[in-house]
Amino acid sequence: MLISTKKNTPKRSGFVAIIGRPNVGKSTLLNHILGEKVSIVTDKPQTTRNRILGIFTDAEGQIVFFDTPGIHQARGGLNRRMVQTALATLSEIDLVLFLVPPDLTFGAKDALITDHLKEIKTPKILVVNKIDTLKQDGIIPLLQAYTEEGLFSDVIPISALTGKNVDRLLALIKKEMPEAEPFFPDDIATDQPVRFLASEIIREKVILKTRDEVPYVIAVKIESFKEEPKGNLTRIQATLYVERDSQKGILIGKNGHLLKEIGQNARLELEKLLATKIFLELWVKVKKNWRTDDLFLTHMEY
Repeated sequence: MLISTKKNTPKRSGFVAIIGRPNVGKSTLLNHILGEKVSIVTDKPQTTRNRILGIFTDAEGQIVFFDTPGIHQARGGLNRRMVQTALATLSEIDLVLFLVPPDLTFGAKDALITDHLKEIKTPKILVVNKIDTLKQDGIIPLLQAYTEEGLFSDVIPISALTGKNVDRLLALIKKEMPEAEPFFPDDIATDQPVRFLASEIIREKVILKTRDEVPYVIAVKIESFKEEPKGNLTRIQATLYVERDSQKGILIGKNGHLLKEIGQNARLELEKLLATKIFLELWVKVKKNWRTDDLFLTHMEY
């Protein structure tokens, strides 16, 4: 009988928080690493409202990412809860990725985050994103300026959009992960329920199709999610909440055309996600000042 003397390489698995100001590319980076969409992406700041969990698994182990809401000066109940969600993550993880844009040195907005980072011992990597928008000769002085903060074990420039240096970033992350077996099965990319993903997809389509005032006041509640026992069909009913009648009019559009277009775009993406036919019904309701209504925010699970 042959006995192998080859030792198995221990797996490395851990938790990573992706933090940064609004609209720096946190969701884009997470989706690129996972190779699929688990977090909605728009060009509007503060798109992410919840802590989205994304799971990357390979032969070396598992990295569990938290895509957090952008950290900013919070005004109002919803924004305050978003920032609290982001900051609470920092005490639960093995590594922090701090994403920053490529066109600014540290300022007041970054100081809000770095002040919190100084209070934790968790290893930190500074990730300068969107370098595809920067001339090559501008990267080195930018990295030097960020390195002067002295908070980070590594500083790396990337483009989450094109994927440049994301493989290098992954290698750095893996070095910081403790020896541990994976926490989740290797065939799942997120722990979020399908109902949540459906509500986020609908909200994304609203943001992409509406004027500036509507994206920040839209909330989506899945009222019903039923899979037909026979046939390849799922029926979804959702309510879209806004704060004023004028916003409701914008969202519905002339003769209901805009709402219909939003529904069609959401339905197509949901059919790809769920690999089934979707029957989607959308209603629009006005809930005045819902972003400062603590009871409503809790009901919406923010």
